Amino acid sequence: MRKTVFVVDDNDTNLAAVYDALKDHYKVMPLPSATKLFTMMEKIPPDLILLDIEMPETDGFEALDRLKKSNPDIPVIFLTSLLDAEVEVKGFRLGVIDFITKPFSAPVLVNRIKTHLDIDSLIRERTKQLQELQNGVVYVVADMVENRDQGTGGHIERTSAYLQILIDAMLANNLHTDELKGMDLELLISSARLHDVGKVTISDVILNKPGRLTDAEFEIMKTHASEGERIIDQIVSRTKNVEFLHNAKLFAGTHHERWDGRGYPNGLAGEEIPLLGRLMAVVDVYDALVSERPYKKAFTHEEAVRIIMEGAGTQFDPEIAGLFFNLKEQFEAVKI
Repeated sequence: MRKTVFVVDDNDTNLAAVYDALKDHYKVMPLPSATKLFTMMEKIPPDLILLDIEMPETDGFEALDRLKKSNPDIPVIFLTSLLDAEVEVKGFRLGVIDFITKPFSAPVLVNRIKTHLDIDSLIRERTKQLQELQNGVVYVVADMVENRDQGTGGHIERTSAYLQILIDAMLANNLHTDELKGMDLELLISSARLHDVGKVTISDVILNKPGRLTDAEFEIMKTHASEGERIIDQIVSRTKNVEFLHNAKLFAGTHHERWDGRGYPNGLAGEEIPLLGRLMAVVDVYDALVSERPYKKAFTHEEAVRIIMEGAGTQFDPEIAGLFFNLKEQFEAVKI
């Protein structure tokens, strides 16, 4: 499939020249202004943008700045007759990947674009491979934790599915979009799989005790939240994937905090608790309630819903609990 190149220039002659040079190699969309560019991007995502600098209303620098805030991964090349050190510095600072000067040679234009698109494809493929490797490691670690805790079979998969349901509904209803917008949601859900990673530090005697824990044993069990943070901090010190690990740490360290401040490990209250922790609190407790554990039988779905709604405003963020109530049938479908 041919890749799509947008060409943005207020000069019809320049648009025609670029179109003629590229039409046999790419799907070319000539656009006479930045306004037309952003309108077209709502319909078609380009693989690369050729952008003139000198344009009325919105010039190339302004358009590039807006592009990189909304679509940072789309490569942009300035096609311009203005090229000096100051222009180059400003362009590269804003995120342009190259400059092609006018008048241009058609073969040079084609080859420069091919080079950048090939590099971009290579980077995307490499990123995909690293993402797959990361997800593989997360699955193995999460599975290792779950296999040690004999009473939580399938817990990680189900809580991930519940979390996806809540987040999709939040976005659909414009709830907390400022916090969720721009996040890689696939990466976010994957990081949630590590919310119980701190359980690797808990003794099997306590983790798989067939009866209720003593007060002393429960205090030890509670340390899995802070231990999860510590483990993830150790990983952070050896890697640069800050977003993924930051989210994993929030899930691990805050999913047992309570809206009324009586949770652990830090006694956070209300919106002091990160959104991810407040979300995980609901899905984690729901799954624990409807699942059989060594120390209890499974509650019915209806009983679990009632318990969570009784905890709205005390244990749980009331807004998230209300959202959960509206989605309870979807939760039940996952449980089954």
